This record gives sequence, structure tokens and C-alpha cells, in this order.
Amino acid sequence: MAFAWRRANPLGALALLRSHSELAGLATVTFLLHFAHHVFSAVFVLYAGYRYGWTPWQVGTLLAMVGVLDMIMQGVVVGPLVKRFGDRAVMVAGLFGGAAGIALMGLAPTGLIFVAAMFPNALWGLAMPTLQSLMTRRVSESEQGQLQGANMSVASIAGIVSPLFFGAVYSWSVAPGLPVARSGVSFLIAALVLLAGALLGWVVARRAGREEKAADAVA
Repeated sequence: MAFAWRRANPLGALALLRSHSELAGLATVTFLLHFAHHVFSAVFVLYAGYRYGWTPWQVGTLLAMVGVLDMIMQGVVVGPLVKRFGDRAVMVAGLFGGAAGIALMGLAPTGLIFVAAMFPNALWGLAMPTLQSLMTRRVSESEQGQLQGANMSVASIAGIVSPLFFGAVYSWSVAPGLPVARSGVSFLIAALVLLAGALLGWVVARRAGREEKAADAVA
């Protein structure tokens, strides 16, 4: 693709996402996924110490486990699932599984239940590679770099606003006089955000499937 100043900036790259209805929908799902995920970087360490009394060593061990689960999902599990069920189905299943897991984290009365919730939560590791795969098929070869720039812009915007939002919510949830169980509200909100992404992903995937069937019928 020839160089153009109008594309050589984050806002210019984002314009590509409006070129296809499915692409715009998947970009919104990407934003919601990143927004929900930043609840961990914003409040997880504080939350784990406040609600469960975990030490830095315990928190670090759990985060290492999260990384291992994510590697397993993206490096081992996602490939066979996509071959059998397709990108769209795996993406939607991953988002719904992640929403269920993070909701359980916010409700978990004990640290053991919180750890158990990491396993369904790990399913959202299936969503990112399938999202990327679906989006790259919606643009030409010459636009792949612009698409990656647009995705990075979406992720960066989420990375700015999400910690501010969840930090404020967590600060409110641990105010003096409130029950300890209220401190998990940040995770419950993140679960709702991810659930919204799952529902949107399902709608987009269903619509795209119908369009492809119609195109095949015409052909």
C-alpha cells in the first residue's frame, strides 16, 4: 500500500474498521475484551490482599498460573477447536466462558473458589486469536498492517480508560462501613462488559454466517 499521511496516525487507522459491518462489530468486541481484562491490572493485587489476605508470593503464583493457562488455550487448545467448530463459534464460546469465570471471581467467598474460577475464565484466551483471524479475513493483504495498527489503537484506548474506571469503582467498593463482599463489584462489572462483548460477537457472527450462506447460494 502506498504511504498516506491520513492513514499514518491512530485515528486514520481506525477509519478502516468502518469499512465493513462485521469488522466494526468485531472491533467493538475487541475493545470490550481489553476493557474487561484490565480489571486485573487495575485492582487484582489490591483486591486479593483485601478480601483473601493473600501475600505477594501467592498473588504472583496465581498470576503465573494465569499465564500458563493462557498459553495452553492459545497455543494448544484453540487450533483443534477452530478446525472442528470454526472461528466464530470458538470466539463466542470463549467470551461467554470468560464472562462466567470473572463473575465467579467477583462472587467467590473464599480464595479457593477464586482460584477455581481461573479455569472457566481462561476460556477467554480463545477469543483473541479467533477475533484476529476473523478480522484479517475482512481486509485485503495490503491493509493488514493498517488493521493491526487499528487494533492496537482500540486496545490502547481501552488500556487508558479501563484502569481509571475500575480503580474508581474499587475505591468506592472498599469504603469504610461497606461489607467485604462488596469489594468484588469491579469483577462483576467486568463480567457484564465481557458478556456484552459475547452477545455482540454472537450477533455479528450469526449475521456474517447468513451473509455467507446467501452469497454461496447466489454463486
